[in-house]
Amino acid sequence: MAGSERHEAGAGDVDAVVRELLLLMPRMASRVKRVPLPEGLQSESLAPRHLSLLSCLLFDGPMTVSELAARLGVAPTTVSLMVGDLSEKAILDRREDTSDRRRRIVAIAAERHDAIAAWLAPGAAAWRRVLGPLSPAERRLFVDTLLAYEVAVGEERGR
Repeated sequence: MAGSERHEAGAGDVDAVVRELLLLMPRMASRVKRVPLPEGLQSESLAPRHLSLLSCLLFDGPMTVSELAARLGVAPTTVSLMVGDLSEKAILDRREDTSDRRRRIVAIAAERHDAIAAWLAPGAAAWRRVLGPLSPAERRLFVDTLLAYEVAVGEERGR
C-alpha cells in the first residue's frame, strides 16, 4: 500500500491500526522470504530459521551453542541440530574453546562469510534506514512492541 493510499487512523482508532498491521505483516514476511540467496549458498537449502542463527554469528561473532540458544530464545538442542546441519554444509565451523576444552565455539566458516554477509546486508541496511531517524527511546519502544506482539500471539494461540 503506497503512503498516499494508506488510511490514516486517528490516535484512538486501535482497530484501524490493527487492520493496517494485519495487512502489513504478511507482506513483510513474504518479502523477507523472497530475498534471494547469494550464488555461493543457493545449493545449501538454507531456510528462514537459519537467518536468525547466522545473523547472530555475523553481527556478534563466534559463540557457544548455549549462547546462541539464549540469544535466539530456543533450546540448546535446537541450535545444536542447526549447527550440526550447517557444519556439514561447511557453512559453520566448530572449534574447541581454548579456555575450556569441553566447550565448542561456533563461527561462520571464513570462506562463507562474505556470501552470508551479502545475504543479510539488504535487511540490515533497511532496518538501519528506518530506525536511524528515531531516537533511542523510540527504537526501544518499536522493538519492545514487536516483542510484546510475539508474546501476545503465542498466548492467543495457547502456546
